[in-house]
Amino acid sequence: MAEELKFYRGRRVFVTGHTGFKGVWLCRTLALAGASVCGYSLPPETEPSLFALLGGEHTRGGFGDVRDFSALEAAMRAFAPEVVFHLAAQPLVGRGYREPRFTYETNVMGTVNVLEAARACPSVRSVLVVTTDKVYREENLPCAEEMPLDGVDPYSNSKSCAELVCGCYRRTYFAASGVAVSSARAGNAVGGGDFTEGRLVPDFFRAAQANVPLLSRSPSSVRPYQFVLEPLSAYLRIAAAQAENAELAGAYNAGPLRASRNEEVLRLLCKEWGSGSYEAAGAPSLREAGILQLDSAKIASVLGWVPRTDLHDAVRLTCEWERARLNGEDMAAFTDGQICRFFGIPEA
Repeated sequence: MAEELKFYRGRRVFVTGHTGFKGVWLCRTLALAGASVCGYSLPPETEPSLFALLGGEHTRGGFGDVRDFSALEAAMRAFAPEVVFHLAAQPLVGRGYREPRFTYETNVMGTVNVLEAARACPSVRSVLVVTTDKVYREENLPCAEEMPLDGVDPYSNSKSCAELVCGCYRRTYFAASGVAVSSARAGNAVGGGDFTEGRLVPDFFRAAQANVPLLSRSPSSVRPYQFVLEPLSAYLRIAAAQAENAELAGAYNAGPLRASRNEEVLRLLCKEWGSGSYEAAGAPSLREAGILQLDSAKIASVLGWVPRTDLHDAVRLTCEWERARLNGEDMAAFTDGQICRFFGIPEA
């Protein structure tokens, strides 16, 4: 079993956003590592949803809104976790433009509420706040953790604000108590079970299965694409390491070795899937960063984390998962198999 998982056997772990794409994969991984997991999240917003496909029997808890502080605090206190992963968010650039107030309330005040609930929960030793590569001011070079936080659109900017909240709470409230609080800035996660509209890979599968070309709004944009278990392995390593040494708390990037153009991802998808096509949709109507790249030297140096997979692996594993779903396979078992092979967990 990978080093980042050994810490979690027998631990109590609270996960916000457990019904989302990365949240489901994280909870499944924690359960396989032997952790007791409690989730707190809104119901899934897609149909189908990964949460429904896999079943939630591996996770306690229920549905709740991170904007509801009283309910969140009560849920966390009742479970008494040692580790908290905060993944709940409004995660879409497009929706951020359409619903900026909801986006800031969820991503900024939701983070405040999670940190306040953790402050009021004596059992908590380690908190990991998940943000995004989009927190940085737009630059045409890989962004390191010390670069300015200034997301260009409402979603990205709300995550920049969440980073500032996290840093302030770490210095002001948690440092003296010995509770470790970090943030993690990963890239564009791809993997099986993401059915969100407006994301490149799920949009490709929908178009391919409908036998129509995908209209790509920004084929030349550069993004740090990575297989979904890559950022999760970084989250798990950060939270475990800082639980045992609070001086390791801070902000960490966790991206791939290189970023990729959207059209490169689409070409690989067409090849691996065996069908599908795409074409440029014209100039995007909403502004998004053109180039996003992460410098992950810090987490490699401090915690020894480096990616296990590359873009080709990410596309292959994602296509294998989607093909299995369409073939009617047991997706809980299939997903567990991908997790076990990635982390070196013996398969049942």
